Amino acid sequence: MNHSAKKFTLALPLLMLCILLAACSIAEPTEQLTTDVPEITPTIITITETQPEITPTISPPEDEESIEPLPLETSIEPVIAGLKGLPIDEFFDESYKQLLLREPETLTYAHLSQEFGLRDDQLDNISDAYLRQTQELEAAILDLLRTYDRDQLTPEQQLSYDIYEWDLDNRVRGHQFMYYDYPITHFIFSYDFALNELFTELHELNTRENAEDYVSRLSQVNRQVDQLLEGMKLREDAGAIAPNFIIGMAQSNLRGYLGMSGNNPDTINPRQLPVYSHFNAAIDEIPELSADQKSALRETALQEIEASFIPGYLKLVDYLNYLEPIATSDAGVWKFPNGAEYYAYKLRDETSTDLTPDEIHQLGLAEVDRIKGEMRQVFNDLGYPEDESFADSLGRAIREGGTYNISSQTGKDQYIAAVEAMIAEADQKMGDLFDIGPRWGVEVVPGPYGGYYTPGAPDGSRPGAYHVGIQGSSHNKFIQPTIACHEAIPGHHYQIATGQVLDVPMFRKEGGYNGFVEGWALYAERLAYEMGLYEDDPYGNIGRLQMELLRAVRLVTDTGIHSKGWTREEARTYMEEAMGPGFFTHEVERYVVIPAQATSYKIGMLKIIELRQRAIDTLGDQFDIKEFHNIVIGNGSLPLEILERLVDDYIANETDQ
Repeated sequence: MNHSAKKFTLALPLLMLCILLAACSIAEPTEQLTTDVPEITPTIITITETQPEITPTISPPEDEESIEPLPLETSIEPVIAGLKGLPIDEFFDESYKQLLLREPETLTYAHLSQEFGLRDDQLDNISDAYLRQTQELEAAILDLLRTYDRDQLTPEQQLSYDIYEWDLDNRVRGHQFMYYDYPITHFIFSYDFALNELFTELHELNTRENAEDYVSRLSQVNRQVDQLLEGMKLREDAGAIAPNFIIGMAQSNLRGYLGMSGNNPDTINPRQLPVYSHFNAAIDEIPELSADQKSALRETALQEIEASFIPGYLKLVDYLNYLEPIATSDAGVWKFPNGAEYYAYKLRDETSTDLTPDEIHQLGLAEVDRIKGEMRQVFNDLGYPEDESFADSLGRAIREGGTYNISSQTGKDQYIAAVEAMIAEADQKMGDLFDIGPRWGVEVVPGPYGGYYTPGAPDGSRPGAYHVGIQGSSHNKFIQPTIACHEAIPGHHYQIATGQVLDVPMFRKEGGYNGFVEGWALYAERLAYEMGLYEDDPYGNIGRLQMELLRAVRLVTDTGIHSKGWTREEARTYMEEAMGPGFFTHEVERYVVIPAQATSYKIGMLKIIELRQRAIDTLGDQFDIKEFHNIVIGNGSLPLEILERLVDDYIANETDQ
């Protein structure tokens, strides 16, 4: 997503590829939504308002021959001047628009290019000079926002002010760490994964202009890779080099994508690359193109793939070959200069709380014990031996739950139909819990990768997509309903698609706070349980609890790696001890490359549960689950601090009545 993959984008990070995962729930299944929530005592969440003084460790490159920025804006001064003195509502939209205009790929994702009078023919400029200019603009917009008298604004404007200020302040806090991430990894947030998704999913191919824009973007890949390499060299200078085992996995992915044998570029067949095969098939469906025009576009696309796309990817392979022998096996960001401060920033960025690594670590350990106790009770209800090990009982439940055979096309089709039925069943129950919701549905999209959701276009022209993997021979059934509820309904799709059509400033529709977005999706899994979706499916309930356990284990493992200095092997050992041998230990590498992201799920879910219980305890019979959900998802994605304030205001208003 470059979106989520390129850390350089605004609206897309972690909103484009909201990754699979699980939530929470601890009571026996019931037909009705229970308001008697089983007792969970999450840590109370607050936000730190002060930022520690840290000496920046990254400075602009001294080499004057830096990559030439794309000619989108030569100076930000006219932009800043044009924003001064605007009425607050105009300022919200116009200032955010100016940030979006700097990211053409984000405009494509959000389906806003045409609205802004632009074509989808540019890749993002990710040169150091351009990114620093964007940082200047972000800081300037924050300063301008703070010139408005908040007390003179309407309540709705005050809410927008607070959200925008939190977002901009968070971006500015992160400027000093701009080169502390890993843009090329094995994971789906990697640059190459994101670029492929831009070309094969996000970039529409319905018109001749779309096709021409696609080819234009292909021609820019080599230049964008040069900009990326400029940034990777700055990361190297700053001491931010991925572990050697991550580099090796990333090399394998890049070579595999190119179809390259070893380091021999002569083995690459450009016609077999997804960026060409997708284009080749799609232009056949463009009615305005003649046969000659289609042939010419195909030929031009191949030329640009050979002249720009493949050379760019080969540069990445070469640079990783260079990095691997100088990289270490140290897994955590503690190894960076100011690594502890960076990790503290990332925890705040991902969870929108000021919880410390130690607090999150201890919370995770407590949740692991609680959830395993819940699972043991379900095992007992199924008649499993009480002295059987946790791993053996879980393995027994998985076997009894059965599998989907996806080794044939018929099996794949049956699996996809089963997932669609799960989503439809959940959707039928939404009227009991919500009086707001999406205007359009979600489609199940099969592919080589699965377990994530891609938001649709805000105007409904591109539906939301729940991606399911259909490689391999089988999928365990016990876990599938939980993933579907998390990614689709009532999880990511329900919340994100609802937010896209709210009558609020644009930044509240397009932005995303991971603690809220992933916290909601885990809370949604709990709702599925409370709605009775697992009443006749104890194995599905075990799958739900297993995924919740994974979320709790993540709190321990992520903080262990990045704060306590755990090695890759130590992290895997803990996961095996907590979950059983072979369960999700492959995720350790994910936690290594996107520090703190995995903590957002459980932290956000626990906060929503805490707020709901607070409302139930205070309001009693006056509590209305629909009104509570209106507050939570009816204001767009929110930092958890602001969500808590809104729920407290709702409770106070209901109490006064």
